[in-house]
Amino acid sequence: MTRYVALVRAVNVGGTGRLPMTELKSMCDDAGFMRVETYMASGNVVFDSKAAATRVKSELEVRLLAYFDKPVGVVVRTASEMVAVLGANPFRDLEPKHTYAIFLDRRPPRDALDHAVGQSGERTFLGDREIFVHYPIGMGRSKLRIPAAAMGTARNMNTVARLAEIASKP
Repeated sequence: MTRYVALVRAVNVGGTGRLPMTELKSMCDDAGFMRVETYMASGNVVFDSKAAATRVKSELEVRLLAYFDKPVGVVVRTASEMVAVLGANPFRDLEPKHTYAIFLDRRPPRDALDHAVGQSGERTFLGDREIFVHYPIGMGRSKLRIPAAAMGTARNMNTVARLAEIASKP
């Protein structure tokens, strides 16, 4: 049995992609996941499954497609991978609410940050399957665009820490 964290992309943000967390929990229950727990209303869910991560991702994406009638991306990490993301944060000395991990399905290209536009004071760093960004004026006010991050989903380090804690519970 593996403990997973699934991050649903672009739900409950600015009125788009409304997904009550009770619906997300129900989708996870229907997929046969166990010990399902959602966190906040922004598409974060922690659960146990015997399935491989690729199968977990697929099961959730199929259910989200049926719910929204359009594709919705999901990024999946194991509990230990989520803890590792927290530990890999290169900006630990900066405000966690303004420091984000942009979660990706695969390793970002080595030149991903070379293609960023609109950078104005943000600090960036490539992780394993993440891009870390510190937004000194806040993510919502930033003009930074990183094309390699377009299909990812971002969570601030406070959320990453809480998800790692929930996922690490026995």
